Amino acid sequence: MELVAGCYEQVLFGFAVRPEPKASEDHEKWTPVADFTHHAHTASLSAVAVNSRFVVTGSKDETIHIYDMKKKIDHGALVHHNGTITCLKFYGNGHLISGAEDGLICVWDAKKWEYLKSIKAHKGQVTFLSIHPSGKLALSVGTDKTLRTWNLVEGRSAFIKNIKQNAHIVEWSPRGEKYVVVILNKIDVYHLDTASVSGTITNEKRISSVTFLSESVLAVAGDEEVVRFFDCDSLTCLCQFKAHENRVKDMFSFEIPEHHVIVTASSDGFIKMWKLQQDKKVPPSLLCEVNTNSRLTCLGVWLDRATDVKESLPLAAQPSHVSK
Repeated sequence: MELVAGCYEQVLFGFAVRPEPKASEDHEKWTPVADFTHHAHTASLSAVAVNSRFVVTGSKDETIHIYDMKKKIDHGALVHHNGTITCLKFYGNGHLISGAEDGLICVWDAKKWEYLKSIKAHKGQVTFLSIHPSGKLALSVGTDKTLRTWNLVEGRSAFIKNIKQNAHIVEWSPRGEKYVVVILNKIDVYHLDTASVSGTITNEKRISSVTFLSESVLAVAGDEEVVRFFDCDSLTCLCQFKAHENRVKDMFSFEIPEHHVIVTASSDGFIKMWKLQQDKKVPPSLLCEVNTNSRLTCLGVWLDRATDVKESLPLAAQPSHVSK
C-alpha cells in the first residue's frame, strides 16, 4: 500500500506503508517508508486520483500528469483543460474524469490515455465531481451556483438544481442511495429517490474534505485541527478527535482485511493513517504518521490490487466533439 500526497511545492510524495509485527492488540503500528517524489508540475498540485496501476495529479499549471505505480515512472501528461484542474476521479481502470476552472468535464480512456469527450458542465468553474457507484450517473458542482446530474451513459445533462450559494464539494455515499453537497461549513444531505435535502449538518469551520465511512457515517475535516464523524440520518456528531496541528486539507478512507482505515493530510506537512473502531462514537487510533515538511493539498491511497471489478464506465464514450 502506498500513501500519495500532493503539495503547494509542486511535488507528489509516495510513502510505502506496511504493518509492523504486533506488540499487542492495542498497540498496532505501521511503518511508512519514503518511496518516491515526483516533480512533474510547474505549479501547486490541486487534485489526485488513484486506480490499481496509476496515480494521476492535477495542478494549477492546467495539466494532468500520470505516474505509473508499478514501474515507478512518469507516464506522460494529459492536456485539454484551460485553467486549474480542480477534481480527478477514476471509474475503475477504464476511465478518468476530470473537472477544471474552464467549466469542462473531460472523459479520458485510462488504458490508452486518450481524450474521449468533454462536456461544458458549468458556466463558471467546475469545483468538484463525484461518480455514482453504478458508473451511470455523476454529480458536479460549480461556481454558477448549480448542482448538476450527468447521465454518463449518454454523456448529457440529466438534471440541474439551482442552489443558493457556490458549493465546493459533492460526494455519493458508498451504495449511492444518498449524496452530500458542501457549502462553506454546511453539509446538505440529499436522498437519491427524492433528490431533496433530508437534513443539514453544520461544522465549526469551513469544510475542506468529506469521506463516507459507511452509508450513514460521514467524516468531515475543515479549516481546523479536528476531524468529526457525523451520522447523516440523525445529523448528530458521533465523535471528534484532534488529527493535526494545522488545518486538515484532505482525507481518504478504505477497507482492507481486518482494517477500516482513514488517512488525513494537513497543512502541517503530516500524513497520518488511523484505524477506525467498529463503534464510530469512539475516536480512531493512530497507526502511523510521516512528516513531508511540505504544505499538503491533496491525498490518495494506492492499494496494490491485481484487479478492479469496475473496469470501465458504461459510457457511449467514443471520441466526439465537445457537447454543449
